[in-house]
Amino acid sequence: MSSTDIYTVVGGGAIGGTLAFSLARAGHRVRLVDTDAAHVAAVRAHGLTVARGEHRESVRVEAVTPEECDATLGRVLLAVKAQATGAALDWIEPRLAPDGWVVSLQNGFNEEPIAQRIGAGRTVAAFVNIFADVVEPGVIMDGGAGALVIGERHGAPVSDRVRSLVDDLRSWGPAVADDNVEGYLWAKAGFGAMLAATALADAPMAELIDRHPATMAAVAAEVFSVADALGVTLEAFDAFEPHAFRRDASEETRRAATARLTAWLRTQAKDRSGIWRDLAVRRRPVEVTTHYAEVFAEAGRHGVATPVLRAVITQLRELERDPGLMTEARLDALDGLAAGGRSTFGDVAAPGAEQAAAVRDWLAAHREEMVADLAEYTSQESASDDLEALDACLTWVRHWLDGALGAPADEEIRPRAEAGDLMVRRYPGTGARPVLLLGHYDTVWPTGTLAHWPFRRDGDRITGPGVFDMKAGLVQAVWALKALDALGLARPACTLLLNGDEETGSLASSDAIVAEARESRAALVFEAAADGAVKTARKGVGLFTVTVTGREAHAGLDPEAGASATEELAHQILRLAALRDPAAGTSLNTGVIEGGTRSNVTAGRATARLDVRVATAAEQERIGAALAALRPVDPRTAVEVSGGWNRPVFERTAPVAELADLARRCAAPLGLDLREAAVGGASDGNFVVAAGVPVLDGVGAVGSGAHARSENTSVNGMVERAALTATVLAALAGS
Repeated sequence: MSSTDIYTVVGGGAIGGTLAFSLARAGHRVRLVDTDAAHVAAVRAHGLTVARGEHRESVRVEAVTPEECDATLGRVLLAVKAQATGAALDWIEPRLAPDGWVVSLQNGFNEEPIAQRIGAGRTVAAFVNIFADVVEPGVIMDGGAGALVIGERHGAPVSDRVRSLVDDLRSWGPAVADDNVEGYLWAKAGFGAMLAATALADAPMAELIDRHPATMAAVAAEVFSVADALGVTLEAFDAFEPHAFRRDASEETRRAATARLTAWLRTQAKDRSGIWRDLAVRRRPVEVTTHYAEVFAEAGRHGVATPVLRAVITQLRELERDPGLMTEARLDALDGLAAGGRSTFGDVAAPGAEQAAAVRDWLAAHREEMVADLAEYTSQESASDDLEALDACLTWVRHWLDGALGAPADEEIRPRAEAGDLMVRRYPGTGARPVLLLGHYDTVWPTGTLAHWPFRRDGDRITGPGVFDMKAGLVQAVWALKALDALGLARPACTLLLNGDEETGSLASSDAIVAEARESRAALVFEAAADGAVKTARKGVGLFTVTVTGREAHAGLDPEAGASATEELAHQILRLAALRDPAAGTSLNTGVIEGGTRSNVTAGRATARLDVRVATAAEQERIGAALAALRPVDPRTAVEVSGGWNRPVFERTAPVAELADLARRCAAPLGLDLREAAVGGASDGNFVVAAGVPVLDGVGAVGSGAHARSENTSVNGMVERAALTATVLAALAGS
């Protein structure tokens, strides 16, 4: 038997370890390759062990780390996490025999990237649904019966190699050969979306699926709508019936299928998903964010909305940072999103002409007081990097708010060690859930700017540091509430949240913003208008650093000994430039490049700092996957990408559009023709929309010149925007 007849299992975790054990026990030669040195050492010392309840059984297999193996590979079973596929292929590709092949025994859609690397003819498709877990180095817990389907790509007829592989894998269980692996993969993507949602809380999968049918049905239906657009024929497996979770399925059919599914899940040894275990136990990133990149990309191409699934993935990313934030309240909120509970502004009535005129006239009569408030507020310098100035400014704001609106029902000042403190004030009103009024009190202007650029008014035009971004916005919000109170008009319960680090990315406040948003029915963001328009779409922003490590050498005496980091970085920059897609709204700017030490030394290190802007979540997933897949052109160098998405995409969802339409209807009796706009800059509204809460952004100042010496706002615009805010709040109070 040649070395290429050995089954090489790359990735010895739950799936790979289970199948390697079964093949070895049946007498096949198996080589297990895994990057976990402790796992490899345990298998060498004690064998590969599978535990079923109290019973344990071990078999001997060859176990190595990638660095220890340089054999020619014939039959490769790839079972690494989806996000590790690129790195695994870096190792497999140069070792794979000309007639060798790789079967993707992974979660997600990985066949295409594998085929692009090693060739379509050397790529075998598979669907695997095995409930197992690595419980300690060298030991796999068997989670019960599962499903395994092998086939050629794109529905090609079952081949001899597939039949041979399936015959051998029947040593594990009911492996089958089929020409519609794609149908199984898309069915599992729907089922996997349900399991991903259960990982948001610490409770058994079956119980959460039973208690949150709206969320579970929504995420599966969103996936299957994409599959329908692609013409995929879904295949049932285990106890999961995909057709029962399509949008056109009856409620009775769905309930019955859910009951059968949860009854089956309760028979499994594992009551929580591998996603939950990655978050809560292993404290490592989950792979589902990679899995669903393909789903989101196809959804974008075919115009399929996936709001609930996107919200699930966004929240899983939050839990990667802090698993302690798991709570079933997340699923409660998603149930509301799935049922449309947060997207019903179409029937909300705008105030009538008489009421709107009263609001406008009252605010116009108090125009000079509004200007005086803005002048005093502007005199409180609040540079993002001056904590003492921020503290003094917030103290002034709190005193001013007490005088303008009276004491709140509740106030929280949440200290931030390296940023301005967060202020949350709750004001009573109608409705069980409040409207979030969101703003920031920090500015980009350094302390001392007022000394040579003070607040000035020239007729309708006001200039000064921060008047446009966004001090006028807060003044307008406060006077809108004052107008409603003065005229005896109802207002909704409101939560006013101000942070002191928006201009530096809201790193210390974004989690708190999202938490407050989830308790709110809608959010108004008092960032400045876009030439008078409200903002219903903003790009997501990614800030990344590409670091290349090379090998230093004397450029003249020993040039071949070096590996230039700067040359490698040049290759990578050209690759990065190819990721731009202006038609999709995607920009990528390599703004800062640094590298090398001297002209006569081969550069050992080089870095590039990137600013990436994307208009859709699908593009965000595409760019993220492409950055994760960067590999060096010169194998003697190493490429590392750090950083991440500073703000998610703010997409014009249906609830956002409905809220903008309500604002348009409220503007009409004020004599305003309210427009909406999509902009490239981000705000804290991005976080709120990504959490599934409708946002009306850009309701702040009317003017121009943000972050520039030309910064200005309009006095008439302050009156108009305060009136617009008041009428929108009055409409929400009555709904």
